[in-house]
Amino acid sequence: MPESEPVMRAPTDLLSVGEVAARTGVAVSALHFYEREGLISSVRTAGNQRRYARHVLRRIAIIRVAARMGVPLAEVAEELASLPADRMPSRRDWERISEHWRGKLEARRLEIERMERELTGCIGCGCLSLGTCRVFNPGDALSVDGPGPRLLPEIDPNSLDPVAPAAGAPPAA
Repeated sequence: MPESEPVMRAPTDLLSVGEVAARTGVAVSALHFYEREGLISSVRTAGNQRRYARHVLRRIAIIRVAARMGVPLAEVAEELASLPADRMPSRRDWERISEHWRGKLEARRLEIERMERELTGCIGCGCLSLGTCRVFNPGDALSVDGPGPRLLPEIDPNSLDPVAPAAGAPPAA
């Protein structure tokens, strides 16, 4: 019995949902979800079966990379909406998207580093449950600013500089 040779496909050939799932490692249910969310699109055959253009493989790769980086799906949808729907995203498209996400990752990295430094002294919650909290939040002064952590600033991903802590909070060390 002769070995079966791989099927050579033309770039314009459409792929079934099973083929896309096999090529991307994404479950069929996830592909259906991505389609409902407008991240990818398909055409229907006369028998109402989904068929995907080959460039959808690149879009799914972008979705998966973004997920690994922790980019929210809403941001992924925003970036994919800026791409032409009728062609494969180009290297230039990916460079633009990755540059945008690089800034967000850098902001998260800075926030995590700051949290690591602050973790040994205070988590910024204003709870007074730890003996050292009296040093950072005497008299529970941070409670007037509302619930939740107050001493750890949010980082503006556009400037990569920490935003000033909430009013009443002591300056960061």
